[in-house]
Amino acid sequence: MFARIMAVMLAVVVLLTSVLSVLGAVMLRNQQTAQRLEELKTAGREIAWLASLNRASTTALMLGFNDDTQRILSWKANQVYEQYGAYICVVDRRGRMMDNFSVTLSANPDFAATLTTASLGQILSDILSGEEISLRTQSSSGPLFTVGVPFVQGEQVLGAVLIQTPTQTIEGGEKTYLPRVLLVAAVALLLSGAAVLLLTRQVLKPLRQVAGVAHAMSDGDFTARVDAENAPREISEVASAFNNMAEKLADTERNRREFVANVSHELKSPITAISGLVQGMEDGTIPPEDQGKYLTVVGQETRRLSKLIGDLLSLSRLEREDAQLQLTDFDICEMLRRAIIRRMSDLEEKELTVDCDFAADPCYVEADADRLEEVVVNLMDNAIKFTPQGGKLTLSTREEGDRCFITVADNGTGILPEDRPHVFERFFTADRAHTSGKGTGLGLSICQRILEMHGQAIRLKDTEEGAAFEFTLKKGKKPVRKAAAQEAENA
Repeated sequence: MFARIMAVMLAVVVLLTSVLSVLGAVMLRNQQTAQRLEELKTAGREIAWLASLNRASTTALMLGFNDDTQRILSWKANQVYEQYGAYICVVDRRGRMMDNFSVTLSANPDFAATLTTASLGQILSDILSGEEISLRTQSSSGPLFTVGVPFVQGEQVLGAVLIQTPTQTIEGGEKTYLPRVLLVAAVALLLSGAAVLLLTRQVLKPLRQVAGVAHAMSDGDFTARVDAENAPREISEVASAFNNMAEKLADTERNRREFVANVSHELKSPITAISGLVQGMEDGTIPPEDQGKYLTVVGQETRRLSKLIGDLLSLSRLEREDAQLQLTDFDICEMLRRAIIRRMSDLEEKELTVDCDFAADPCYVEADADRLEEVVVNLMDNAIKFTPQGGKLTLSTREEGDRCFITVADNGTGILPEDRPHVFERFFTADRAHTSGKGTGLGLSICQRILEMHGQAIRLKDTEEGAAFEFTLKKGKKPVRKAAAQEAENA
């Protein structure tokens, strides 16, 4: 993967470098062309100035007179010719003209063939009108550059200087700039390649760490994490998400191991007690007259074991992905009353008082009645278990907005502050609660899961004494059948 990414990025760098190099070459060629044209025009102005000083001897110049101005003019014309291979023509208004046609013809016949009177007449006319020109024209032998400059004395145009040269002498010269372009392109390519290599390594480092951490996690090591402190934002976000996932997986694995350990402990305790007592009866360690008492203990431990297994199965069913709710509308106050009746023997045994504070009665909710009954029974059992002799239980309901609030409270021993954050953890009561009652420690976990399936919540309320658990449910509608029966009863 790293090699493919590197290859793609280097290909992009090479492509961009090539495009920029071509653009740079074109720009340099245009710049050089403009510079040469300006130099050619400057040379034309110098020749025009010298011609204006030598107005009376233009024809004599062609005959090779030794006047100093004539020699300078001839030297300048030869210099321009040698540099540009140009045809140079100096003409005044009386038609007298000097040029280097014979030299041009011998050096470049094809170019000289394009220098006809017809082709130059209009150009000379424009120059003699006082206009400087700079043209790129097309001829039979190829494109030409033409520069024309008038020479004047005072404000009077005395004549014209025309310089014409093949385009390649102006636009050519790649040897002057192409090596520089190639050198710059090579340096840019090397620097870009090095930068891409370093950047790619820096970017892919966290990804390689992710792969390493993933392998470690597949081997059961959930402590490894990805360090992406100096990575780009996108890579850092991926690494952060992966670390969060690893943390959750570590928590899940820790909870799994803890759950297995707790289940093993909870199953082992009653099984050990039952096995020991039965073995004592079998080998005569426990005399026959005492076996009835110990059979009662065996029965209690068996029921405890059955309750634990039932709770485990219930929690397992609730946590299945295909677990579904059978939602109906019913009166939660009626369900609470039934729960009180079902636990009447336990309430009377401990001489507990039950106070029903139903602000909303009836209070119709939309929920799975069987699941909610399990919640109510678990909360009632806990309240009865941890409330002392002669205590009081309070069941209350109220409506607020589109929700109903149901509370089960007692004035028992309460829950210590350090234990409050853990009350909904599995096996909490069995392993860590500072209470004297026995239980599986799964009841509140089951309640929480059932309410989560309903999209609702349960919480431990702050109270001055005892413990109070409050859960919410979605408000329901009054069933039609019950409404009709109520109206008949009222009639």
